[in-house]
Amino acid sequence: MPEDSPPLWIKGWYRFAHVCASPNFGPRPRGALIDLVVLHSISLPPGQYGTPHVAELFTNRLDWNAHPYFKSIEGLQVSAHFFITRQGDLWQFVSCEDRAWHAGVSAYRGRSNCNDDSIGIELEGLEGDTFTPAQYETLQSLIPAMAHHYPLRHVAGHEHIAPGRKEDPGPGFRWDVLRDSLGLPASYYPHTTAGGHT
Repeated sequence: MPEDSPPLWIKGWYRFAHVCASPNFGPRPRGALIDLVVLHSISLPPGQYGTPHVAELFTNRLDWNAHPYFKSIEGLQVSAHFFITRQGDLWQFVSCEDRAWHAGVSAYRGRSNCNDDSIGIELEGLEGDTFTPAQYETLQSLIPAMAHHYPLRHVAGHEHIAPGRKEDPGPGFRWDVLRDSLGLPASYYPHTTAGGHT
């Protein structure tokens, strides 16, 4: 790599992501080990793709009166580190050095409060729907880039860290495709993804 090439990461911001900074974040606890990636799905309104509303939600600019569904989430303040559109475009809202608000009440690998030590990736989609090849391609480049910079050891869905409360990314997500493309050990994934799509 040429010496004048910019680094992939600067203070937790990924070089190849479009930046749209969210105010919805906080500091990670001292000594937090960033070893978990949490995959989500989101679309606003649900099932409608290509709208600006996810970015507006994450930056507290969503017009709650713009759609009837928005009234049901009025006042919600959330964020994720990354958002991947159906076209595979990558947006970053929070530095990976900081604690984004994506997991909620959660527990995984013997630890609670997964926001403390995870990186959240939102895929534009809907539980039960499929995801696009472009989204998998972006994941296939993003996760290895994170693994080179952070001590990742786990990749899970929101459904795995908050079972019974959350169902995303859902049965339409191809865990087998992700596993085969990343080449990470089986121990990185929830046992419920060991065979098939879920």
